[in-house]
Amino acid sequence: MNHLSKKKCTPCQGGIPPLGETEINPYLIRLANWQVIEQHHLLKSFTFPDFKSALAFVNQIGVLAEEENHHPNINFTWGKVEVSIWTHKIDGLHENDFILAAKIDRLL
Repeated sequence: MNHLSKKKCTPCQGGIPPLGETEINPYLIRLANWQVIEQHHLLKSFTFPDFKSALAFVNQIGVLAEEENHHPNINFTWGKVEVSIWTHKIDGLHENDFILAAKIDRLL
C-alpha cells in the first residue's frame, strides 16, 4: 500500500460493504492520532492558538475536500477543530476515508 496521502479518493458507488475491523487496522496504523469510532467513522481533534487559525484550517480542509470530492463533517470553535470522516454511501469506512485523513494531517 502506497503512502495514503499520495493516493486519490475514488468515487464510491455504494452497494459495497464498509471495511471490517481487520481491514481497518492496516490503514489506521498509518495515521497519527485518528480514532475509529464504532467501526463507522474516523475522528480527530486539532487545537490552535486562536479562532483565526482554526478557521484557516477549516478552510484548507474545505478546499481539499472539494479537490478529493470527499467531504468530512467539521465542527469548530475558538482554538479547536474536530473532523469526522466516513463514506455516506456505504454508511461506514472505506479506503477513501483514510486517504482524506492522511491528507488533512499534511495540511498542518
